[in-house]
Amino acid sequence: MLVSSCSSSSSAMGKCVAEARALKVHCEAEKRRRERINRHLSTLRRMIPDANKMDKASLLGRVLDQVKNLKRRAEELGKGIKIPPEVNEVIVECPAGDEHQYLTASISCDDRPDLFADLIKAFHDLRLRTIQANLVSIGGRAQHVFVLCTNESNRTECLSSLKESIEEALARIATPDMMCNNISSKRQRILESNYSIISL
Repeated sequence: MLVSSCSSSSSAMGKCVAEARALKVHCEAEKRRRERINRHLSTLRRMIPDANKMDKASLLGRVLDQVKNLKRRAEELGKGIKIPPEVNEVIVECPAGDEHQYLTASISCDDRPDLFADLIKAFHDLRLRTIQANLVSIGGRAQHVFVLCTNESNRTECLSSLKESIEEALARIATPDMMCNNISSKRQRILESNYSIISL
């Protein structure tokens, strides 16, 4: 009888030791979790103005408001950005009844170092003056939108044939493989590029 009571007390003691170990492991894990949460809350307090004395719920509410505000602002800013299309595209438009012969020309193509110089040279050859230029280049693609005006007020060429000429010139630039092999030297391209930037 004495042996059986000893064995039952030792098994109970072993069970208590195992429970104590499990409780200790659980407490240490819980302590590490609370420390990690407090570190993150401390980081949030440093990022949010006047948040040093806020309780956790108020701090999280303020963080949510800030995130919503930043998301809204990012969406507003993103609306104004035009991303160049993936396909080469040339669009030339002339407003009806425009006595000054203003045209809008848009070209989307692969970006390259001599692209802008080629565009300015094409407009110069067609005796067009650049009034406004909007340029976007993202991920190796470029989109250039120009408002153009004829240099001469007494130009006799009709607007439809001028539009066709611009479309042909821009199409050749959009696909450089179709351009003639009349490639200028690096120095000449740099000079043209500098001249065209100054002339804008």
